Amino acid sequence: MNKADIVAKVQDVLGGTRADADRAVETFIECITSGLSSGDEVSIAGLGIFQAKARPARTGRNPRTGETIQIAATRTPKFRPAKALKDAVK
Repeated sequence: MNKADIVAKVQDVLGGTRADADRAVETFIECITSGLSSGDEVSIAGLGIFQAKARPARTGRNPRTGETIQIAATRTPKFRPAKALKDAVK
């Protein structure tokens, strides 16, 4: 399932135009993205929790040359599924 499939499903459930369904899906994605970029935790009951986790700077190795390189610190999104989602997938 991809974004177009989700938009089609939203349109089927809510009715209306495909453009309205696309705006609804885009708004949902933007809400999650803006929440994570501001450092908030986004919790959706029955689905799970989206978090932005900090990864510290570390030393790595270039696999071609074996040269040691410095990898910068970054923030990366993480997702913890809810129990309801885990049970539905089983």
